[in-house]
Amino acid sequence: MQALILEQQDGKTISSVQTVEDSRLPEGDVTIDIDWSSLNYKDALAITGKGKIIRNFPMVPGIDFSGHVRASEDPRFHAGQQVLLTGWGVGENHWGGLAGQARVKGDWLVAMPKGMDGRKAMIIGTAGFTAMLCVMALEEAGIRPESGEIVVTGASGGVGSTAVTLLHALGYQVAAVSGRESTHDYLRSIGAHRILGREEFAETRPLEKQVWAGAIDTVGDKVLAKVLAQMNYGGCVAACGLAGGFALPTTVMPFILRNVRLQGVDSVMTPASRRAQAWERLVRDLPESFYTQSATEISLEQAPEFAGKIMNNQFHGRALVKIA
Repeated sequence: MQALILEQQDGKTISSVQTVEDSRLPEGDVTIDIDWSSLNYKDALAITGKGKIIRNFPMVPGIDFSGHVRASEDPRFHAGQQVLLTGWGVGENHWGGLAGQARVKGDWLVAMPKGMDGRKAMIIGTAGFTAMLCVMALEEAGIRPESGEIVVTGASGGVGSTAVTLLHALGYQVAAVSGRESTHDYLRSIGAHRILGREEFAETRPLEKQVWAGAIDTVGDKVLAKVLAQMNYGGCVAACGLAGGFALPTTVMPFILRNVRLQGVDSVMTPASRRAQAWERLVRDLPESFYTQSATEISLEQAPEFAGKIMNNQFHGRALVKIA
């Protein structure tokens, strides 16, 4: 099989597409022929070596994939069945989806939802799955379309763009935060009501004018602090990323004076029942236009190039990697 292999030389991460014997696949009870994968921010960090994502080399990156079961020792899955995988440390400490095959634990797999196929599943990928979990978190906090405007930070990225699309489709007014003017037309086309520059979130006070009923934050640091300071009374922020840093320079004031909820959202270890619920919602709630507006299809050989573009903020939407 062909696989994107990451190796370390003199402390630097080197990526190359190599022919690999399937006997090198790690342990697991289900073997999958991979059809599609995608590039997420975490994949870009791993491939470029700009983040300490991978501890053991060599490693096949790719934190998600879709494909067909080749062989299974797990009674829940059978040969030929379509499946998908997101998270569980795959592509970080267990060989991942940027390869012709993968061998994983059955507990990590999701049977392909009715109404979904492998290509669409990877246009959504980990990024879209995370966005759906964030939307569900806002709903569970009681944030409704009539509650007020929702702000999405890092809106041109994979999580952000899917979140904007979902929220718009569900009837919310969405403000998108993006650092690049070149993405503004794209963000409007997927449902952003208005667009704000990242510079507007550079400085913050402990409390500011109430603006947002809810928020989905992929950035962290000062941007998240600013969002918290601007939340309406009883608002909720679903925080799922740290593209801008892992610090949080804020105070307790939004929480105790405005009853604001900061809800962390993790997509890596999400339990199976909630995964199934989120994927069913994605089938139902994502408009068909999302699959044409948000995806750029690339080859396995192009993955390192596009990982660099993601890290240099030169790419928006989803990078869909065709494996089969």
